[in-house]
Amino acid sequence: MIINCPKYGNTMKFSGTKAYVATDDLTIAVNASITLERPLLVKGEPGTGKTELAKQISQSLNLRMIEWNIKSTTKAQQGLYEYDAVTRLRDSQLGDERVKDVKNYIKKGKLWEAFEAKEKVVLLIDEIDKADIEFPNDLLQEIDKMEFHVYETNEIIKATNRPIVIITSNNEKELPDAFLRRCFFHYIRFPEDDVLRKIIDVHFPKIKSQLVTQALSQFYEIRETPGLKKKPSTSEVLDWLKLLLAEDLSPEDLKRDGKDSLPKLHGALLKNEQDVHMFERLAFLARGQR
Repeated sequence: MIINCPKYGNTMKFSGTKAYVATDDLTIAVNASITLERPLLVKGEPGTGKTELAKQISQSLNLRMIEWNIKSTTKAQQGLYEYDAVTRLRDSQLGDERVKDVKNYIKKGKLWEAFEAKEKVVLLIDEIDKADIEFPNDLLQEIDKMEFHVYETNEIIKATNRPIVIITSNNEKELPDAFLRRCFFHYIRFPEDDVLRKIIDVHFPKIKSQLVTQALSQFYEIRETPGLKKKPSTSEVLDWLKLLLAEDLSPEDLKRDGKDSLPKLHGALLKNEQDVHMFERLAFLARGQR
């Protein structure tokens, strides 16, 4: 029995960019998915740089990126193509010459666009967990074989150059096992202090280290507070630091006492009233213990 195995001669390597701090395990995961020619499924908290990763892979490898943003109403078929039968029927009643060619009523989806690209591209399927549970299952063959059938024209659309597929998930719902088997998986953990400092240096190269130290001390204290409904993300701490710099606040300005348990400009970090009220209660209790 002869088994035909794919040839893995891909020399493309991702090593991060000046604008994106990629940890060693993330770099390994990206390059493994490129070598295996399998989609990279990236899970993690919102705001940990999953979508930005795809953009930086595209930039680093000098490849065009095609982005498919998934919503709760998105169907897998939309990624392939959509056939507008209603418009064609209306045009036929009006005697429009376009009805003679069914291709005039087919709208190409993002997968079709990626498959027919003459060059290799990066295809981002963003926030796949927003869609219905059947959505990943409906894309199994298309992702596996990189081809699909257009029923209206009886065409087979096959990828000319297999795209680098990046699929992101906020881990809000489980994905089917059959889908997971076709992916290389990586979970982006929330960055520890040293990694987060590197990220901050990329975005704010002139920021004073004392301010970063004081800000991160408060930030991690907030994230580790028991009962917090929504933990602030990497993107939110960057927004917070941007505001601190705009207001020209010093490390001393950030220091809090018991009567004010909320951090300065806390609206950049605490995004719902439940968490704000919890910190207000903590402040009240702190005052009572004086």
